[in-house]
Amino acid sequence: MAAILCANCSGQYPYTQVKQPLESSGTLLLIMLGKVFLDFFMLQVKQKHVKVSFMGYFCVSLALLDFTLLLSISFIFYLEDFALWGVRFTKYHICLFTQIISLTYGILHYPVYLVAGLDYYMTIAQTSQFPRRGQRLLYVFAVVVIWMSGFFCILKVPAIYEELEIQNRFSPYQCPLYASVQSYSASCAMVLLIGMALVACRKEVISMLLSVRVVSFANQPVLMFSCMSNNNGTCFKWQLLTRLLICFLGTWAPFVLLQIITLFLGARIPAYMEMNVPWLYFINSFLIAVAYWCRCHDVELTEEMWSTDPFVSWKFCFMPFNNENTEPADKPGTVIVIC
Repeated sequence: MAAILCANCSGQYPYTQVKQPLESSGTLLLIMLGKVFLDFFMLQVKQKHVKVSFMGYFCVSLALLDFTLLLSISFIFYLEDFALWGVRFTKYHICLFTQIISLTYGILHYPVYLVAGLDYYMTIAQTSQFPRRGQRLLYVFAVVVIWMSGFFCILKVPAIYEELEIQNRFSPYQCPLYASVQSYSASCAMVLLIGMALVACRKEVISMLLSVRVVSFANQPVLMFSCMSNNNGTCFKWQLLTRLLICFLGTWAPFVLLQIITLFLGARIPAYMEMNVPWLYFINSFLIAVAYWCRCHDVELTEEMWSTDPFVSWKFCFMPFNNENTEPADKPGTVIVIC
């Protein structure tokens, strides 16, 4: 099916197929239940007082859509065969709905990353370009347009619709789900870029890690790294890259390691699982770091500037730590302070 889709759509919708028995609807239900729980858990534990952003609104919409899919397949799984508004629903629709969601999620990675990246690049050095209400409406409009465009592409492209019908007609006991090439290529690119940045800054990273000290700051144990400040052009950007790397990996290192293992094993994850809130927040932190590095000379040292990322604090990448009243602490904390 993947080969036919690519041929009929001129390569616009490349997928790899992951077949699943139709009888395993219960397993699909449990997977979606776990995903929805993880989505809302991440939305709950993130920092609350952060600047509004396109990615934040898109993560909320993704969690709501996952919850809607979970409710739909739960009703179908429990009732098995029923009619609603003149339409008969069976276990076949569990597979069909999941296929549509998988195909839609699979083509939205690039558009979401592009819009989020442009959003941060244009607003990272400003408190707010638009009035707060207008900014929120703009993000809501962008999220709605992206979702509508995705579903329109999947449901209105004849080749995809016909192929779903053929597949379900001739393989009624299989539920083919799809792994997105967009997600796979994005993961490869991120691991490659992070690896290249680590190689380029290996001496600075090693030096900073060797100089780490545990200190007490504001009654909290923190990690302090010694570093010579240099505000001169290229040197400053290289130092900033090192600091951004340490801050990013200090929060997302397990996720980076998971990406490396997944790529090394060649595992193909169905698209309805690949796009999730933790993954999007991981991408979000990466895009913020790139925006900070590209526009480092335009960044204003204000408190509001640092409330951008729900999980990573980038404040000390720009502000040196000059507090003399520090005392050794016994246990390291989770805050990374770079001086």
